[in-house]
Amino acid sequence: MKPLKQELEDRGLLYQCSNENMWEKFEKWWEKFYCGFDPTADSLHLWNFIGFMVAIHIMRRWNSYTALTGGATGMIGDPGWKDSERTFLSEENLDNNQKAISNQISWILETLKNFTDEDYDYWFVNNKDFYKDMWYLDFLREVGKYITINVMMSKDTVKKRIEDPSQSISYTEFSYMLLQWYDFSKMYKDDAMKLQIWWQDQWWNLVTWTEIIRKKYDAETYALTWPLITDSTWKKFGKSEWNAIWLDKNKTSPYEIYQYFVNTADNDISRYLKMLTLIETEEIDDLVQKHMMMPELREWQKILAYEVVEIIHGTKEAETALKISDFMFGGDNRTEILKWLDSDEIEMFQNAMWGFEYDWENLFETIVKSWLASSNSQARQAVQSWAININEVKISDFNHNFSKDFINDKVLLIRKGKKNIRIIIK
Repeated sequence: MKPLKQELEDRGLLYQCSNENMWEKFEKWWEKFYCGFDPTADSLHLWNFIGFMVAIHIMRRWNSYTALTGGATGMIGDPGWKDSERTFLSEENLDNNQKAISNQISWILETLKNFTDEDYDYWFVNNKDFYKDMWYLDFLREVGKYITINVMMSKDTVKKRIEDPSQSISYTEFSYMLLQWYDFSKMYKDDAMKLQIWWQDQWWNLVTWTEIIRKKYDAETYALTWPLITDSTWKKFGKSEWNAIWLDKNKTSPYEIYQYFVNTADNDISRYLKMLTLIETEEIDDLVQKHMMMPELREWQKILAYEVVEIIHGTKEAETALKISDFMFGGDNRTEILKWLDSDEIEMFQNAMWGFEYDWENLFETIVKSWLASSNSQARQAVQSWAININEVKISDFNHNFSKDFINDKVLLIRKGKKNIRIIIK
């Protein structure tokens, strides 16, 4: 296994680190590091997934990862680069989101264990627990005395809100960074936490906190950031035509994630393979060279899509996403694919594409209710012009009894023209 620094550099996952001493420490195993997530939604998204990959490479060197979910910081909201105050979420919503995110992280790491046969040491902390028994005066004495207003106002995101006459920042959001610092300080004091990792736009916060810990405890801690990612067209990574790509399959299906990466531009394929998969970088360099000789086959986009879905959702979900893609775009073997689906896969097909429950009496009604025609007369015209296929066989009989056409008595394929495909579930 490569040295950690070289691994992250080769994969484009290293932007800055606060002290070169950290590399030696984190090569010796059993050091502790963390990354924080405010539970502003009940799922993380693809933007967060890059941080997972950074954490995985550090964990593969037998270091211990703590996922901090911000039950406390989420009640305030990071001012970040926002132009206005965030809307407060209720404590109940934050608690539900915190549990959902923790379950999601566990799922991804346990899924990864299953097909890499590697162990990962990880823990969860909710920073709400840090503050529930703390008085405000205690907080000021513990935290406020170690950081000056001058330093806090020099932060770019704060300065922007103060200097722009059309904007403002509340005392609540201004205090957010004090809570972030206390998180690191408490985990260092209670659990010997040595490193915090996050996006490059959090660099100011991270290095400020390491300096405060040095002053308060005379101790060396570290900060590491990974770069903000855009694609070759400068579009923000993790965004699609339908906006954010979520890691919760009920928000963004595994097939949608698969399709997002299958559509990766050739100029981005090498970079994304290195950042988002565990394939060795030398192998990626070699294979992408071959890919560029016949890029129209999109072989490595398919591999990228499969690998990412497998890490997030598991091997079965990745296999099914591949089957759905083959079903949608493969052409001749659609009915063969449907023959071999089990009940779980049929449900995934139904969720990922147009899947309708069978409760209709005749062919025209089925065509209309599955949105292949807007009226019975339009459905009649489509059948008359041989545009309707059932299980890839053209239908011309208006009275065709398709109730016996269900494959394995479970699923039926209706196609209008080349691209309008529906499945009917019995």
